[in-house]
Amino acid sequence: MNTNILQTAVALPDGDLLSRIEALAGTERETTAELVAHLAALELRPSLYAALGYGTLFDYCTQALRLSEDAACTRTRAARTCRRFPIVLDLLSSGAVSLTTIRLLQPHLTAANHEAVLARATHKSCDEIKALVAELAPQPDVPSSVRKLPSEPTPDPGSGPGLIFEERTTSEAVIEVSPDGSSSVVPGSACPAGATPTIGLLGAPTPPIRLAAAAGPRPVIQPLAPQRYRVQFTIGQDTHDKLRRLQALMCRQIPSGDVAAIFDEAVDLMLDKVEREKLGAKAPGSRRPGTPKGSATYENRIRFKTDERGGREVQVSSREATRPASGDPGATSTDAASGASTDVMSRRPQPPRHIPSRLKQAVWFRDRGQCAFVAETGHRCTQRAFLEIHHIQPYALDGPATVGNLSLRCHRHNAYEAELVFGTRPGGTVRSGA
Repeated sequence: MNTNILQTAVALPDGDLLSRIEALAGTERETTAELVAHLAALELRPSLYAALGYGTLFDYCTQALRLSEDAACTRTRAARTCRRFPIVLDLLSSGAVSLTTIRLLQPHLTAANHEAVLARATHKSCDEIKALVAELAPQPDVPSSVRKLPSEPTPDPGSGPGLIFEERTTSEAVIEVSPDGSSSVVPGSACPAGATPTIGLLGAPTPPIRLAAAAGPRPVIQPLAPQRYRVQFTIGQDTHDKLRRLQALMCRQIPSGDVAAIFDEAVDLMLDKVEREKLGAKAPGSRRPGTPKGSATYENRIRFKTDERGGREVQVSSREATRPASGDPGATSTDAASGASTDVMSRRPQPPRHIPSRLKQAVWFRDRGQCAFVAETGHRCTQRAFLEIHHIQPYALDGPATVGNLSLRCHRHNAYEAELVFGTRPGGTVRSGA
């Protein structure tokens, strides 16, 4: 099908080709504006994408809509902006501004200035928008610095085409401009394997033109080879001094003083510390088997298909679900004062809210440190941050603190399942007790 589209486009006369391209560009702008508007509406109804197994709107865009991370980020930001300033949709549809323009201006738009700022941003290039941002939020001058860079390697004319690498020890990025006018940004470190070489028009290696550009403050974690990653960040003087002390103290274990080896040891120690704080004990090397779920349905308002073991749904009788947690075999008792038979459940104390560390451990490793919500489509939520211990049978409905009744949920899905049971309060807040 794609081949037929290409053949059709190639066969078009010059005038028709230009007209078709203009029409498609206009349609794309209108479709983009419409998508942004719909994403804005969807973000106001988080239960819709939560029911499909997505913990955030970003996850829905990247996994369900197959958008790239950059495209998803840009469109979600534009969606939030258009909710505040609907005029953005008209500007996007007409092509007066682009999604990149909205993304750059979003942090600086206010109710007082958005009309004037957007008017100034109309039909402006990316560089012009960055200049406008600098005017809206000026930054202090960068400190002056003079650094000596290694000399350029001299290519061997007889060696034929090859890669041109440059070892660097600074934290600057470098823009490489090749003779054909294309450019690429290379971090300020040794060029990794697999980098694109700079080749001349006749196939001979051509020294690239390198222009220094300030690197951003964001840490870099970049894959270099299978299961190998390059990590880059900046540390302060105190951390530098501590690192030097570590290198000296660990000279027997790590004679080379390799920072990567020390970093690996430090991550292990920090992970052990955090797991002890979060789970109460050191994590075992293998996943602990979980107890089969045994929670009852309550008016069929929630599904028990949210563990990693294939979404098995286990139903138990309502009598088993309401069995006293203390293990009292009797279902009724006689009131000594009146002699009347009363339901034990009416007097039974609520199970304790506290969840022991051993249960948290078992739930964490059974669910593999990931939100265990599974949608009807079979899609499991991929969130691993800000996880919460969720009562499958809610605590407010006497749900016990057992491995079978506990499961990991991200914040969105914990709230979503609470909404299914308790509904939402006025204003959209979730009722407590889940």
